[in-house]
Amino acid sequence: MKNIRTYPKVWVTEKQEMRIRKGHPWVYYDEITKIEGDFEDGDLVDVLNKKDKYLGTGFINRNSKIRVRIISRNTNDTFDRAFWQRRIEYAWEYRKSVMPNDLNAVRIIFGEADSFPGLTVDKFNDVLVTQTLSLGIEKRKDIIFPLLVEVLKKDGFAIRGIYERCDIKIRELEGMEEFTDWYPLANMENGDTSTIIQENGIKYLVDFADGQKTGFFLDQKYNRLAVKEIAKGKKVLDCFTHTGSFALNAALGGATKVTAVDISESALMTAKTNIKLNHLEAKIELKKADIFDYLKELEESHKIDYDFIILDPPAFTKARDTIQNAYRGYKEINYRAMKLLPRGGYLATASCSHFMDEENFLKMLREASQDAGVSLRLIEARKQSKDHPILMEVDETSYLKFYLFQVV
Repeated sequence: MKNIRTYPKVWVTEKQEMRIRKGHPWVYYDEITKIEGDFEDGDLVDVLNKKDKYLGTGFINRNSKIRVRIISRNTNDTFDRAFWQRRIEYAWEYRKSVMPNDLNAVRIIFGEADSFPGLTVDKFNDVLVTQTLSLGIEKRKDIIFPLLVEVLKKDGFAIRGIYERCDIKIRELEGMEEFTDWYPLANMENGDTSTIIQENGIKYLVDFADGQKTGFFLDQKYNRLAVKEIAKGKKVLDCFTHTGSFALNAALGGATKVTAVDISESALMTAKTNIKLNHLEAKIELKKADIFDYLKELEESHKIDYDFIILDPPAFTKARDTIQNAYRGYKEINYRAMKLLPRGGYLATASCSHFMDEENFLKMLREASQDAGVSLRLIEARKQSKDHPILMEVDETSYLKFYLFQVV
């Protein structure tokens, strides 16, 4: 029997209709022409075009500029427990297929790319860490979260708890409060807010209560491996080392010397713990410094002793109106790294900002190399790891740029 829709209805402009038909899941507030029916924020609504043709169903929220987040384009879907279980299983099966031997630390749900708008779920060994940024998901987490544990348990992955890292200001734009805490699950004693993961043969202590984002950046997993593969015999400078991940991969890859630099004392303390966990104290030196100042001081001292420099800065821009400032920041550190490297030296450089798109990033690198008086030979251009899938129709799912060059 055909499902009869009883949800409130939202009509959109032709421009928004085209975006939806191309696969984009967001309906902006200024692309809505009419709303009909009673609803609370976070409820489901049907989205229609001007001819009353069904386009999709999604969460509505009058607090957000993204007024509707579409979760389905199938008019026969019923959004019950079975629906969410299928969605979780589909996301998990994808990870099992594309990285079957690498599931100790993995992103299980990547928001819109997995049709869970505003939800991030990272698995760190025996813990799931979640970030919920949409009200529609927040109102359904009592269905979704226990299902996550159930689906993983069927595959032999025991989870001791779900920790919510909802301490991000975007929640305020959705009309939600910030908080961090264990999600209450029956018969679970959560315990310590840290765990040890293994990635690329390296152990890391993950502090998922106080670490950045969900506690550890999984998106650079295979980019770190690419660095490890070419580090043998190199003298490596790892800038913005954070918890030491690139430095550890370089050291394990056979680098003769690794200097890891960060301005954050707490990050360096975690890096020190990770170095000890992997018994690499003799190979990695930690330095506390501002990278912009440190690179400048190295150049001025003429004591250049590195032939492989890694630049993995935090996002220099999180909005379109600050792109130019970010551009200058990226250009300065890349220019200085290129000046420091000898001919034949290696440069790994990254940007995790969606707003600093690939075209601008490459333009910046060309200008930096010209100003530094060097040429760059591209070894590899890479993106985020496979557990952070990119939807070709949704630009926002593609954010990480990572390049390996040789200076020639």
